[in-house]
Formats: sequence, C-alpha cells, structure tokens
Amino acid sequence: MVCVWLGLDLERGVVVAGSKRADFPTDIERLLLKSAVNQAVIELQQAEVLAERDRAVAIEHVKNRLLAENLYLRQELDSEQHWEEIVGQSKVLKKVLDLVEQVAPTKASVLIQGETGTGKELIARAIHRLSGRRDQAFVKLNCAAIPTGLLEAELFGHEKGAFTGAVGRRIGRFELAHQGTIFLDEVGEIPLELQAKLLRVLQEQEFERLGSPRTIHIDVRIVAASNRDLAQMVADRGFRSDLYYRLNVFPIVIPPLRERVEDIPQLVRYFAERHARQYNKPITSIPAETMTALCRYPWPGNVRELENLIERSVILSQGSTLEVPPGELKSVSGTAADAATLKDFEREYILHALNECHWVIAGPSGAAAKLGMKRTSLQHRMQKLGISRPP
Repeated sequence: MVCVWLGLDLERGVVVAGSKRADFPTDIERLLLKSAVNQAVIELQQAEVLAERDRAVAIEHVKNRLLAENLYLRQELDSEQHWEEIVGQSKVLKKVLDLVEQVAPTKASVLIQGETGTGKELIARAIHRLSGRRDQAFVKLNCAAIPTGLLEAELFGHEKGAFTGAVGRRIGRFELAHQGTIFLDEVGEIPLELQAKLLRVLQEQEFERLGSPRTIHIDVRIVAASNRDLAQMVADRGFRSDLYYRLNVFPIVIPPLRERVEDIPQLVRYFAERHARQYNKPITSIPAETMTALCRYPWPGNVRELENLIERSVILSQGSTLEVPPGELKSVSGTAADAATLKDFEREYILHALNECHWVIAGPSGAAAKLGMKRTSLQHRMQKLGISRPP
C-alpha cells in the first residue's frame, strides 16, 4: 500500500492505493499516482475557488437586496402618507370597504380606479393589511413619476453595465415585493413596449433584470391603480387589452369626495385634530359656517385637497377656532336640493357638537365655543334648524 497527501495541507485529504503484488508500487505506478493526485488537487482547488466565488456572489446579492430595501424604506418614510385610517361612514365608502374585505384574502389582481386624491393608495394598503401577505413587504411605485427610459429598470432591476449610468447592480421593485404586494399607481402611464413584459410577470411570475440572462421567479400580488379610463385607452389602442383584463380581475371604483359629502365633516375634524397636534395648535372648534362652506365646495382635488386646505388653515389659525383663509373656497351655486342637503349637514354638525358638550351651550366648554359662535347665534341657528334638547 502507498499513501499520497492531497497537497501541502494535511487536512485536505489523502489518497491510498494498494495491490496484491509484492513489487507494488513500481516507479512508473508511483509517478502515475502522483500525477493523478496532482490533477485531483487542481480540481479541488478549482472547486473551492468556484464555491468561494458563489458565496461571494450570494453575499453580494443579499447585500444589494438589503441596501435596496433600506433605500426603499427610507423613501417610504420620506413620502409617508399621514392618513392613518380610512375616515368616513357614507354608503358609497362602505360599499368600497366591503369589496376590499371580499378580495383581500384572495390572490386576485385588483384594479383601483378613481380621480386624483381619492385615496387609491390607502385602499391598496388596506387590501395588503387584510391579506395573508400582511407580514411581507408592501412596495409601491408611481409609474407616472419615473421617466419612461428608467421605468423598466425601476420595475425589474438591472445589472452593472446594463446601460450607461448603471454603475452597479440594482434590485427592482418586483424583486423587493417577493411574497408581498406591489402597488402600481398610475399604471396607465406605462408605455406600450413595457406592457408586454409586465403582462408576462402577471401570467408567469417571472422576469429578467436588464443586462442579465438569468430568469428570476417571484411570488407577488399586484394591485394597480389609475385615474384614467383604461377601458377607453384600450379602445384607443393606448393600453394592451390582454394586460387590462389581467389587471381588471377585481375592479374597485373609489367615489370622488363630492359624491360622499356626508363624510366631509368627519374628515375635517380628523385632519384638524391631527394637524393641530402636529403643529401644537390649540384648535378646539370649527365654525358651522366654515363647515357649511367646506361641504358646499366640489373638491376637484378630493380628499388630498381637503387635507392640504385644513393643514394650511391650522397653520394660519391664531386662536382655538379653525380659520379657513378667505377666498380659498370659491362660492358654488347649487340647486334647492343641494341647499336642503347642506342644511341637513349643518343640523347634524350642530347636533354632534351639542351631544359632545352634553347640551351645554354657553361657557368656555359649551357648544357655542366649540362651534366658534356666540351663544345667541347658536340659539338662533338651533331655532331656525328646529333643534331642541331631547327630553
């Protein structure tokens, strides 16, 4: 028998050869054995180099993913919406929330449509929170905010050198959203040439990074949103019909604020209290006339416009009463039915203040002070609206 160590490192291993012949090993056999061992050492070294390279690639991949996630989370914190909950009790809003509860536990793609500022992202987050993916990432991308030339790299990522300016590998939003939910806002802005690749992700749950031949498999739920009429875009050949039908598995239409006027008083109070805490303002009352004007305004910018106005009003208010800047709300003429509806809102608003103050009208803690009115003015409005204290 003869033993030959594999290289200089005794821990690497040993080759043992034996024979029944008494003259084993001959010089030629010893030479052949050393040659075979040397070749084995070379193969082992190459395997170790490859394994080390694979480990380095894996570590680099994890590092890049963590860097991308950290960058994304920082961007999320910088642009975080301040709506902590969905506010409103109107019938149209409740219908939307019923749809959210029905579709959230499923894997179906959801298409949310509505005007700008209606809260499409808020509904998308609610779908994610109520789904089985709630503990995984919720990744959002506003497709209208990314230049067309960079949108593909933002969605699917890229390798170093994939294009001019690609100085390193970048993890795309779809890869970040693996096992979670991706929210594609303003999906109608995706160019036609990129829609085919998005369709493949929906159908096959796979894609390739720019500059890489390797196919990446993912498990992602897609929630899309648009303020444009995608069906009309399909008719005008501005949006792929097959992609539209894949996204529109479960459509949800969010009503504009002018169709849920009964939610405005609650939204106003919510935003006023929230921004009063934020700016350390002692806002405790909202005049009935102000609330009536807010309910009368058509809100072309919807809830986002309302929140911005209330925030601005809180900043400008000097005392405990919310002061809406003059001229902010242009007068809007309405029908007799609109006037009757606003009268009902004013009545409910005053009743709400009276109930909160236990029907105490005068004094610093009374309903008049809360409403920013004189006691006599409140009593006059109560008489005009037919409000009387219950027995």
